[in-house]
Amino acid sequence: MQPQNEKRIEHGGSVTQAARQFPDAPRPWIDLSTGINPHSYGYSPVPATAFSRLPEPSDLTKLCETAARCYGASSGENIAAAPGTHLLVPMVAQHVFGGRKPSTVKAAILSPTYAEHAHACRMAGFDTVETTDFAALAQADLAIVVNPNNPDGRLIADHDLLALSEHLVAKGGLLVVDEAFRDVMDEASGLVGKVHAALVVLRSFGKFYGLAGIRLGFAVAPKELAQDLRLRLGPWAIPGPALHIGLEALADEAWQAEMRQRLRAEADRLNALLKTAKIEVAGGTTLFRYIRDGNAQAIYQHLGEAGILVRRFNERPNCLRIGLPAPDEWLRLEEAICSGNWQR
Repeated sequence: MQPQNEKRIEHGGSVTQAARQFPDAPRPWIDLSTGINPHSYGYSPVPATAFSRLPEPSDLTKLCETAARCYGASSGENIAAAPGTHLLVPMVAQHVFGGRKPSTVKAAILSPTYAEHAHACRMAGFDTVETTDFAALAQADLAIVVNPNNPDGRLIADHDLLALSEHLVAKGGLLVVDEAFRDVMDEASGLVGKVHAALVVLRSFGKFYGLAGIRLGFAVAPKELAQDLRLRLGPWAIPGPALHIGLEALADEAWQAEMRQRLRAEADRLNALLKTAKIEVAGGTTLFRYIRDGNAQAIYQHLGEAGILVRRFNERPNCLRIGLPAPDEWLRLEEAICSGNWQR
C-alpha cells in the first residue's frame, strides 16, 4: 500500500498531458522531455516464435553473457536481467538487509536525481533521505548514486564511489550505482568490473539504444547476489522480443561506437542552438542538455505552444532538460528557439 504522503512521480514523456496543457499546439508533438536516444537501434525482424513461445532458458543465459561482454563484467554469472531497472533496488536490498526490520535500514539517495529510487526505498519501508552532500552517503546503510546523473549530468569519480563502497562494506552496507547513461561515454565500462559485496551496478538498455518500450535492464553484482536476483525474477522475466533485440544490440560494437560519436556531434549542435538564444546550458549528457535559466518557465511555455515538449521540474523552476530531436525535428526546434519571446 502506497504511503499517504507519497505523491505521483512526474516524469518526462507524457505527450497526452502536454496536449491537455497546450490544446492549440501544432501536431505532431516533438517530445524532447526524455533522455532517450532518438536514433533507435535497427534490429532484425523479430521471429513469430518470440511471441508465440516462452523464451528458452539458454537465451536468457546468452543475453547475460552478451551483456557481460558489452558492459565489461567478469562473466554472465554476475548479471541479472530484469524488465527495467526500477524494481531491482528493493530486490537487491532484500538480499542484503533481509534479516533486518525495514524501518531500521537507512537509505540515502544523492539528489536531485531520478525520483523512482527514493520512491522504491520508501515503498520498501526504509528510513529514506535525499541529500545533495556526497559525504553524507557514508552514514547510510543503503546509498544510491545515479552516475552520470539524470537530469544534470553530474559525474562522481569512480575512485570516490569505490572508496564509499569500501566504507560501506565494513558495516554491512551497500552502494547501488545506477549507470543508466554510462553507455554514452567513451569509457563506458564504469564500475561494472569492480562489483563486490557492497557494490552493485545497474545498467539500462532502453536509453542508449532508443528502445525504452521493451523494458530491459541489468544488475551487475557478485555472483551469489546475481543468482539470487535471477531466482527471484524467475525464468521468463525477459520476453522473447526483448531477448531477440537485446542479443543483437549488445553485441553490435560498431553501432555503439558510431552512435557515441553521433550523439556527441548532435549535443554540440544543440548547445550551439541554445547559445544563439542566450540559454545557459548547465550540464547534461550527450542524450540531453540541462538548462538553468531565469526564463525557464517562459521557455517551457513558448516551446509547448510550438508543439515541443521539454522536461521541467516543479521543485527547480529555473531548470529544464531538453533531449535530442530526431533528424526531421531539428528545423521545427530551431525555428521555435529562434522565435522565442521570453525576456532576456
